[in-house]
Amino acid sequence: MATRDPLSGHLDHLDESQTAALAQFRSELVAESLIPADTAAYAEKIGYDRYDDQALLRFLRARKFDLPKAKIMWAANEKWRADFGADEIAENGFDYPEQSEVDKYYPQYYHKIDREGRPIYIEQLGKLDIPKLYALTTQERQLKHLVSEYEKFFKYRLPACTKETGKLVETSCTILDLYNAGISSFYRVKDYVSAASTIGQNYYPETMGHMFIVNAPYLFSTVWSLIKPWLDEATVRKIHILGKGYKTELIKYIPEENLPADLGGTCHCKGGCSLSDAGPWNPQDQA
Repeated sequence: MATRDPLSGHLDHLDESQTAALAQFRSELVAESLIPADTAAYAEKIGYDRYDDQALLRFLRARKFDLPKAKIMWAANEKWRADFGADEIAENGFDYPEQSEVDKYYPQYYHKIDREGRPIYIEQLGKLDIPKLYALTTQERQLKHLVSEYEKFFKYRLPACTKETGKLVETSCTILDLYNAGISSFYRVKDYVSAASTIGQNYYPETMGHMFIVNAPYLFSTVWSLIKPWLDEATVRKIHILGKGYKTELIKYIPEENLPADLGGTCHCKGGCSLSDAGPWNPQDQA
């Protein structure tokens, strides 16, 4: 039995039917004005090509190359971007002066790369303090900042990682740290997490390479065992549930020197790893 290519459906790993589906998808999107006539001018405006083959393939993979479903997803994405102002954020950025204070109560940040060259994204839910967080910012501003980070992910981070590694990098490596996080932590932030998950799944699909959930309490592992059968095999392979002794497994995927010290690594960025934005996309000596 032939081994399935793990990169099937990605650029340079398309079979004949996938290649045909991509061509038809683009043709139908152009015909229905769901892609602008002058994509080059649009790319110059926002700083990256949002209509290249990689982008279209992400939506096709998300719907298992079902063209009608992928087209519905794409159309919904275009409407959301117009309503939310995502293109304006991509072009002009989002001013988030409260970030350094917000970081104290809900750290969410990109930091260096894993062994495959993917940008590492870290969330530390155990540090969450909702009253202090929402004295500084609002959920709406958090979500705009999230979208700004997604846009920078495509505009700066992935191209820099691709250049650094010499191979196409299309996904991230996520670490969700649950140290000191109880069920109440999830409940308090459920509205934000739900909205953020919707944005990620529906409008920035197929961007997760691996996810490591570290310091997971026993109860979380039990919940995961119930959820796991409902997920497709490809998604399950990407998610790793690790307890307190996670470091041995984690450094198989992430160099120790790229892992922040408070997660068991040896990185001590000047001013703190969570605010350094260290990585190939930000070339300066911050370690």
